[in-house]
Amino acid sequence: MLADRTGQASIEAVCGIAVLMLTGLLCFQLLATGYTVTVVDGAAEAGAVALVRGRPVEPAVRDALPGWARSRVSVLRLGETVHVKVRPPSLFDSIADRLEVSSTATARPG
Repeated sequence: MLADRTGQASIEAVCGIAVLMLTGLLCFQLLATGYTVTVVDGAAEAGAVALVRGRPVEPAVRDALPGWARSRVSVLRLGETVHVKVRPPSLFDSIADRLEVSSTATARPG
């Protein structure tokens, strides 16, 4: 009977470690996506402020973003509205594409 269970603890440990790593990666991805939401909101607001001041929108949006997000951003201006989309950091590009975060801000001169 003892011979039948040899190595079971090793297999359980390896599976447990794999599950813990996967859970950690999932938590990291959720935190990174949540942080990206905050960053994108600020960048859209910066673009709307630039629009009100008569300055170019895209440089204002890029300046409001941290370095890692500047290469992952797309900016669209439609009239008085600024749309900003950013792909969050991820180990896999396909995941980042699916979790793309967007925000919109409207410029209303006072």
